[in-house]
Amino acid sequence: MERVLSGVQPSGSLHLGNLVGALENYVKLQDQYQTFYMIADWHAYTSRFDDPGSIEPAVMEVAASFLAAGLDPQRSVLFAQSQVKEHAELHLLFSMITPLSWVERVPTYKEKLQNSEADLGSYGFLGYPVLQAADILIYKAHKVPVGEDQLFHLELTREIARRFHFLYGVELFPEPQAVLTHAARVPGLDGRKMSKTYDNGIYLRDTPAVILQKCTRQMASDSARIRRSDPGNPDICNTYAFHKLFSAAATCELVNVECRSAGIGCFDCKKKVAEAIIARIEPLREKIEANLAQPDTLKDVLRDGSNRARVVAQETMTEVRAAMKLSTF
Repeated sequence: MERVLSGVQPSGSLHLGNLVGALENYVKLQDQYQTFYMIADWHAYTSRFDDPGSIEPAVMEVAASFLAAGLDPQRSVLFAQSQVKEHAELHLLFSMITPLSWVERVPTYKEKLQNSEADLGSYGFLGYPVLQAADILIYKAHKVPVGEDQLFHLELTREIARRFHFLYGVELFPEPQAVLTHAARVPGLDGRKMSKTYDNGIYLRDTPAVILQKCTRQMASDSARIRRSDPGNPDICNTYAFHKLFSAAATCELVNVECRSAGIGCFDCKKKVAEAIIARIEPLREKIEANLAQPDTLKDVLRDGSNRARVVAQETMTEVRAAMKLSTF
């Protein structure tokens, strides 16, 4: 059975983009592949190294969200990256063979430097795509569920695998391919990609009251529609993009028609999308809270998953060390 590897960085509560763009896809894939789902806590340190106390609670919250979304520890390997030390060893070895120019041209590196308030001027942040390559290749993953903004990272992973094969004369790693969802890019409240970096998200632990407030007061709509009597254009409206993701087909059609004729105002339109989002995630929020109330169970799940992941990672590293002629005494 082919392997799938993907990970979520524990840098705060997960949002709708994580749900639609990742978690729901993860659940489907666990019936088709041998799936490894990682909580990438080392990656979290690239931007939160000065706040280490916040990372373990975030790991627990991601684990609770994994289980609430439907990931099954019996069918998937759910683990914490830092508990499989072999990731760090492979990252170190890959860093020896990866040209500096390869990581400097990563688009998300430049984007995050420009848009994040965190201190990202570290070697760790520059090199995180190489660690990401190690995360994927150490499990010899064939497929990686990613958002479209991560496609360059995946190509870099393939380039590193090819370079390793060329340098050491072995074909050790499969070249992983992307698995995109139909909603690989979920808009944020402001129209940009939904991201913790931009603080423009609706989070899986948001209460119905908070979701209603965010939708009616913060969600961008058709900026050309100034008055209630002005007809709108759903094709360029951020609110309608949410309707297409979360509302029933009949509601989408109603909003599409009524907006163009000014039959519905923006406030009522946003209220409808808030109701659809609440219906989608409120059951999930309740499960997350119930899981967080049982921290020992979450730790057991991650401990077992990390042990299972470590067995595979150790096998790969034995092959890597042999290929690179590392000392065995």
